[in-house]
Amino acid sequence: QSIGCDDYLGSDKVIDKCGICGGDNTACKVVSGVFKHTLTNLGYHKIVEIPEGATKINITEMSKSNNYLALRSRSGRSIINGNWAIDRPGRYEGGGTMFTYKRPNEISSTAGESFLADGPTNEVLDVYMIHQQPNPGIHYEYIIPGDNVISPQLLAHRRPGEPLNGQLGMPESTNHEDEDLHRETDTLTGQSAGTFPVIQPGRFPSHQPENQVPAVQPPRQNREYNWKQIGKTECTTTCGKGSQYPVFHCVNRITHEEVSESYCDSSTKPIPEEEACNLFPCPAFWDIGEWSECSKTCGLGMQHRQILCRQMYANRTLTVQQYRCHHLEKPETTSTCQLKICSEWQIRTEWTSCSVPCGVGQRTRDVKCVSNLGDIVDDEECNMKLRPNDIENCDMGPCAKSWFLTEWSDRCSAECGDGVRTRSVVCMTNHVSSLPLEGCGNNRPSETTSCNNGPCAGKVEWFAGGWTQCSTECGSGTQQREVICVRKTEGNFDVLNPYDCSYLEKPPSQQSCYLKPCGSKWFHTEWSTCSKSCEGGFRVREVRCLSDDMTASTQCDPQLKPEEKEPCNTQDCIPEIDENCKDKYYNCNVVVQARLCVYTYYKTACCASCTRVANRQPGFLGRR
Repeated sequence: QSIGCDDYLGSDKVIDKCGICGGDNTACKVVSGVFKHTLTNLGYHKIVEIPEGATKINITEMSKSNNYLALRSRSGRSIINGNWAIDRPGRYEGGGTMFTYKRPNEISSTAGESFLADGPTNEVLDVYMIHQQPNPGIHYEYIIPGDNVISPQLLAHRRPGEPLNGQLGMPESTNHEDEDLHRETDTLTGQSAGTFPVIQPGRFPSHQPENQVPAVQPPRQNREYNWKQIGKTECTTTCGKGSQYPVFHCVNRITHEEVSESYCDSSTKPIPEEEACNLFPCPAFWDIGEWSECSKTCGLGMQHRQILCRQMYANRTLTVQQYRCHHLEKPETTSTCQLKICSEWQIRTEWTSCSVPCGVGQRTRDVKCVSNLGDIVDDEECNMKLRPNDIENCDMGPCAKSWFLTEWSDRCSAECGDGVRTRSVVCMTNHVSSLPLEGCGNNRPSETTSCNNGPCAGKVEWFAGGWTQCSTECGSGTQQREVICVRKTEGNFDVLNPYDCSYLEKPPSQQSCYLKPCGSKWFHTEWSTCSKSCEGGFRVREVRCLSDDMTASTQCDPQLKPEEKEPCNTQDCIPEIDENCKDKYYNCNVVVQARLCVYTYYKTACCASCTRVANRQPGFLGRR
């Protein structure tokens, strides 16, 4: 059969949360909560007060942080992590109980710090948090006895006749029979080491279990025996102030022979009082803290730990000057660490072509951060200070200038006979640096060309001259022209009186004009020199879409874009001798070597040499 907590066979009694054998959890009170206040100032902040008599104490940080828990008595004595000194995890005595201080591994664990103690406490204790970062929450829990509960610690230290929670204990004058009765009563109650209800002296339980074996009555005490100190317990520590207690045995008063304690009066047995022992300080030692987290998430980093010189005294570990630990080799406070191999920069493409054919532009290349597994990851995974450039300037040399022209106008200025067509001409920098184009120079291309829509019949009509230029360069303006009455004949015309044309609608001699917002137009340079003088070559020109203010535009109709390349000199090559093509200077070979034949002056002055090289190396003039 099983044995209950009351030491009876067949009993089903168990200890409840209050530590009462067979209790119903009503003899104590569980106090718990979570401290979630937002703190702003760094330093010590009080969290909760642990009252005297508390048991099953649990103070736990809800998640890992850079904060620390601290414990101090109401008298101001620091128990754990006081005076800005962080203690190592371990067991620390305070408030009449032993506290276990836990701080999980800083790198691998996410759990927070904790204080644990069985209790009961014999004084009020205060729990603090050393605030350094946002509070993750502190859970606290402890058990306190109810109103009708006493502490077994108080019962163990009370003397006969002292009040016990308002109840008077056993008076010293109680006879031996009453003492035996009281001893038997205590045996039957079977209370555990926790708190328990007050037992009225001289009362039996209401009934005994059927299988209870009656207690054997000890022999009656007499004056022949008394208590004698025969020695002391072993000191609790080998150094740093421990404690020990005297040991009392029952002996014969005459022979001093040790006998069973039942021969002596237990009420007269002296209470062992604590005595200090081994008061000399313990040797100092290095207290090694936990390693901090690695300073780098990848690659070679550093980690640190706190090394303190400490000494044990009176069950407390004290921080002392470091010279006390000079007899010991000091452990390292820093160490290298590497959690994983860092990602690295990789150049995935070559440089692109320069963004401009001449002048200063930019070129780019593809640079990626690649992990040690070959995967492309975010740039933050690599060292940004070592990132290769993915864009740089490029200089393609000076740009040449060329004449840019529009197409000729579609309409002739005269409906019959001779007239003119017009076009726009502008000198601009060209970006096709490989074209054999000269500078704009003074030979401005013509803006007008003659046109003829056929002979005019001999008839009277209004003849309108060309419009003058617009009175404004942009916006609304006016244009003027002369309108006369004429009779056209073959080859000439006669001016008539305006009356002779009065039956005809007279064309307007003035009109509004609006130049700037008329839209973008295609402009192009003159054709370059043909790449070959015979048997089919090609010539090129640069074409641009320009707005009214002569800046680049994208508004031109792509279908109307002039050709940028066309074939030329498709005829067969026939050797020709030009009597006028001669070298005028003896050193024309220098002109050829300097590739100056692309310029008109040198091409004429050294005609024979330039022509000979052009026929020998087709396309030579096109490479500048």
